[in-house]
Amino acid sequence: MPVNLAAPSPESLHAVAGVRLGVAEAGIRKANRRDLTLIELAPGSRVAGVFTQNRFCAAPVQVCRQHLLTGDIRALVINTGIANAGTGDPGLAAANATCAAAAQLLGVNAAQVLPFSTGVIMEPLPVERLVAGLPACRAALKADGWFEAAQAIMTTDTLPKGASQKVGASGTAAAITVTGISKGAGMIKPNMATMLGFVATDAAISQPLLDRLVQEVADESFNCVTVDGDTSTNDSFILIATGQAGNAEIVDAMEPDYAVLREAVTAVAATLAQAIARDGEGATKFIEIQVDGGATHDECKAVGYAIAHSPLVKTAFFASDPNLGRILGAIGNAWGNDPALRDLDVARLKLWLGDVLVAENGGRAASYREEDGSRVMKPAEIVIRVDLGRGAARGKVWTCDFSYDYVKINADYRS
Repeated sequence: MPVNLAAPSPESLHAVAGVRLGVAEAGIRKANRRDLTLIELAPGSRVAGVFTQNRFCAAPVQVCRQHLLTGDIRALVINTGIANAGTGDPGLAAANATCAAAAQLLGVNAAQVLPFSTGVIMEPLPVERLVAGLPACRAALKADGWFEAAQAIMTTDTLPKGASQKVGASGTAAAITVTGISKGAGMIKPNMATMLGFVATDAAISQPLLDRLVQEVADESFNCVTVDGDTSTNDSFILIATGQAGNAEIVDAMEPDYAVLREAVTAVAATLAQAIARDGEGATKFIEIQVDGGATHDECKAVGYAIAHSPLVKTAFFASDPNLGRILGAIGNAWGNDPALRDLDVARLKLWLGDVLVAENGGRAASYREEDGSRVMKPAEIVIRVDLGRGAARGKVWTCDFSYDYVKINADYRS
């Protein structure tokens, strides 16, 4: 069961002017499920993306990077079931064939289509099934298709993930809309974003500023979440701006409207990112790790990830066992694993579980009591706070525990 997470209602995901979505059953890997999504963008839309840094990146990621250089994207195609990763030249041919088929249906060029895949790695994409399913996607295109699309991109997710906001902008009669969907529950340790995330807004914003915004948003949302420390081959986060809200085009990061839009897009993306951790495979607890007092933001994130990636820490949280040594050991590992980090003075470090100070002066806090530690480990949501005592930088990471079900889900993933 996901941790304090409910599926969004279809009506809560606001339509974005200039975006239409359609889904279909293509039988990519399993029958009787919607597994193919087509997203059509109005002419003049601008698109930016960030992708996995896994060197074994999937064929669709490679094609997306090439097509984004055209600067004129009109459609996205997303399939689930088969990742089309580790598939060599045939995989690239399948991704390009996907783009060509969608382009022919929509009357655009193949280079104006972005392909995305998620699912099992090193299995060939049945491109003939995908192409056969695209006409049904086109026939189903509608502005309020976000919820169905959120369902269609799921793999081991237990719930569809979506979020939406409306915000005001200067000189705009109607509010700016921001809506997004994502998928992910395992193989999550983004080195840019999440497994798959798509956020659209009707705001008008210049391409250079959109390129900046997608990276800023990723760093504050999807780059803060991890389930198991494995960076996927297919990670992609796409930000779309259709320019149909009626606002004056945002061209300067110092404009007030940029701050408004940035806050709204970040809020939507953060909700989607947290949903991934809350829906982590077999998760029973959602854990937020706050690291303060760092010399740099990067070292704060490194410490947060060191805690979040430790199987010993994650299993202790599953058992509600306040095993403090595991957490301190994980913090120390951040320094051992990253030579760029300067020596840590452990005597200056403080560690809290919830509202309980558990470590200071290089060891267990004098005020700490085991019953207090047990109390704060039992809830489904837990906050770990670390103060490194070496600067003013801050960082955060969202993760979940490891339960028996994590092993079961991944042991049986291909069956």
